[in-house]
Amino acid sequence: MLRSMTNIFLAILWASLSIPLGLQADAAFAQSAPASQNQRPYTVNAGDEIEIYVWGEERLQRVVRVLPDGTFSFPLVGKVVAEGQLPSQIEALIAKGLEAQYRGQSPQVTVSVRNPSGLQFSVMGKVKAPGTFTPGRYVNLLEALSIAGGPSEFANLDNVSIVRKTPAGLTSIRARLGAAFKNGPAARDLTADSIPQIESGDTVIVP
Repeated sequence: MLRSMTNIFLAILWASLSIPLGLQADAAFAQSAPASQNQRPYTVNAGDEIEIYVWGEERLQRVVRVLPDGTFSFPLVGKVVAEGQLPSQIEALIAKGLEAQYRGQSPQVTVSVRNPSGLQFSVMGKVKAPGTFTPGRYVNLLEALSIAGGPSEFANLDNVSIVRKTPAGLTSIRARLGAAFKNGPAARDLTADSIPQIESGDTVIVP
């Protein structure tokens, strides 16, 4: 039964996300597997390491880690709010802050995410390899379960919870995946859009 359940899990993941079968379901799998077609652009998280380069100003080249409050400090600019921003948006913020040093001209700034270590989520409960993972890209719930080794034999996939931190406090998102692991229309109709996306700081609980 366990082998059958695992095979169904991998088949669904392949059909809905176009991820090749046979890849290892661990952190290395998350780094190497291609993103789904609706993969959203990466926004910076607290804990990420980013590289900043101001063209023509090597003294302003920096590798900084975004602080827990989602900000970092940059010379001549001061505090920059980075969390939730695209790299291009951070480039614009730094360029605007440096305009006074360039006599009204906008300097050319490049920002890249060097180490997306701030994007983390945890999976606990009835999975084969529970733990905290840093995938390096956004994943959805099925991908998160795959990274955690897949569900164990007696997992209740109709009552999976995603516990999420919000400004208003903790909230719980329920997901029903049981029907998707059975042969029939439910499995065939599964799409990436119907699977909850995982946010940084989420905890997935599989009872």
